[in-house]
Amino acid sequence: VRNNSSGSQHAGPPSPGIPQFSQRSRFSARSTMAGISSMFLNPDDQVLISATLVEEEGHMCRTVEGEVVNAELVGFLERKWKLFAVPTCTILALLAGLLSLILTGVINMKGVEVFSGTPEEPSSSPTFDPRPTLDIVQERGHVVCGLFIDKVSVGGGLSLALCRAIAAVIFGDPDSFVGVPVTAANRWQLVNDRAVDVSVFGTTHTIERGIREESTGAGFAFSTPFNYGGTTYVGYEAFVHCAEEHKRYDECSDLLICAERSTTHSDFLETAFPSNNVIFGSSTEEVTKMLLNESCNVLTTDRSFIPAIPPLNKGVRDGSYILSKKLMTKEPHAIVTRNTDREFSDIINWVVQALFAGEERGLTKNSTLCQNYTDLALHDASELNFMNAVYCVGNYGELLDEFTIANDRGKNQINNGTGMLYATPFGNLNKETIVELSADSMLSKIRAAGTLNCGVIVPDSFVGNITGSDKLVGMSVDYCRALAAAILKGDSEDVEFTTFPETTNSSFIVLANRTVDVLVGGRVQRKYDFEGFHFSTPYYIGDESAKDDVSFYSMTTREDDELFSSFVNCIVLATIHAQENEIQREKSREMPLVSVFGRDLKWALRDAIAYSGSYDEIYSKNFDGGVSYFPGGAGSEGQMQNTESGMVVSKRGRNTLGNGGMFLSFPHLP
Repeated sequence: VRNNSSGSQHAGPPSPGIPQFSQRSRFSARSTMAGISSMFLNPDDQVLISATLVEEEGHMCRTVEGEVVNAELVGFLERKWKLFAVPTCTILALLAGLLSLILTGVINMKGVEVFSGTPEEPSSSPTFDPRPTLDIVQERGHVVCGLFIDKVSVGGGLSLALCRAIAAVIFGDPDSFVGVPVTAANRWQLVNDRAVDVSVFGTTHTIERGIREESTGAGFAFSTPFNYGGTTYVGYEAFVHCAEEHKRYDECSDLLICAERSTTHSDFLETAFPSNNVIFGSSTEEVTKMLLNESCNVLTTDRSFIPAIPPLNKGVRDGSYILSKKLMTKEPHAIVTRNTDREFSDIINWVVQALFAGEERGLTKNSTLCQNYTDLALHDASELNFMNAVYCVGNYGELLDEFTIANDRGKNQINNGTGMLYATPFGNLNKETIVELSADSMLSKIRAAGTLNCGVIVPDSFVGNITGSDKLVGMSVDYCRALAAAILKGDSEDVEFTTFPETTNSSFIVLANRTVDVLVGGRVQRKYDFEGFHFSTPYYIGDESAKDDVSFYSMTTREDDELFSSFVNCIVLATIHAQENEIQREKSREMPLVSVFGRDLKWALRDAIAYSGSYDEIYSKNFDGGVSYFPGGAGSEGQMQNTESGMVVSKRGRNTLGNGGMFLSFPHLP
């Protein structure tokens, strides 16, 4: 229907009760299109108006000539919308492109890589500063810490104290830091994207996360644990007992447990309880509110986190909530850095070691000894004063006392001679997607050669056949053979041994020039840590006093192949894991499968334990239950030892499963 200049012809209003139809008949559509064409060809003569098909009473959508329509005059913009649509869309597209370029420029200037695509496909054109992290941090004038607490400029918290200790070592000023609140969900991306230099969130160290963290596809470096915790329950007494007993019926039918998503605590809940008994939140603050407003009746988190969460801490202290005494998981908390800059990761690790050393030696916070670097020149890692962590901030005991519950430090105290063996959790090492090894990786090269070249450090006075040795030398040989079995499909015999005297550095020179693949029998030393070497979890710990330099013996690799270093560390951890889980040689198939090291190494841990057995089996074979004469110490073979605390400990001293304090600094701190 058209409105001509001579006058308007309008259909009357639709009859009441007659529905309108949006679908047009073929006749109506053809007529409408003809009208549109006519309008553009001759716009002054005709004005298009909208027409709505209605229905004559008693008929359904008839498309015969002379059908009834309801016509209304259409406004100018409605009639001319196509004239404006194309230029408007073009302008919006140009503005979006310009905004994208501006944002990209800002991000690039800040040196942050924008994460795009899947985690497995990192950006091919990174925009971050390629220099060593220490240089960047020193030039910037402050370290950026990802912290557990929400308000980083005020208040306290162990994570904040550790950040200040790092700043004190790097700058001589504990206040040279910027804090960024992080959550369990975003901590990995912030570290990986260099938005923070370190994450002091209280992250659980697992081997999986060191090799390939799920959300980023990247691996991360972890310091020595600064806190040994575990998943526990806090909440209303009756329901905490229900959770402890895994009871979900009768009086426990309303059990509802909340936890923060993307944590080892949520991982535990997903395997321990049905989905209708658990609820997840996106942050610590959110799940705490869930408990406070009774959206859940039990909260699961790490026991050591409770003092840092005021509402929970207050509730436990005033009796509103109870805190379970049971720990459901192992949670070694460490400071996280990228594993692409081992020097900076080593610095962070030795800051933690310095805090332990301060408590061991009775050194406390002392502002007169807090060395503020007077020159603004960049310092090498070897020039940093690590004891600034203690003198400027305090020793580990001073930092921790404020954040413990009823002075219950558990494993978080200086070791006094009791067992220290502790297997870092593996995490999920058996992934559905199997990573294929590159041909130039150490694991591929050893497999291709069919032989493992193992250097063994021995006492200067050593005489005899190395393969027939016992005590520490024999134990070192067994770890070489276990490593060979893991790499070479169970073959523990294809090992070439080379011995090196203990008092020279020839062994590290030979390792550096790739004459040997791995060293055993060497002590952990700070100077070698900063010279490009990686020390595994110790497999033997001396019985010297904590106030002295205690000897830690480990497997040593070069830092230039992070995957190989992780693999070697896994072999030591596998023997301790087998001990913790009572897996002996004949039960080696109970060890977990691993795919993160490549398809052909899926049975690596099983092959290692099939040769060596558990830690106990290796130790008993070489020491016959006694204490080695090497490296020496207070104890003698076959005798019980009395520590400084008067506590009677095993003849094996620290080389038993951890049952007391777990903190002991590595030697050679100034």
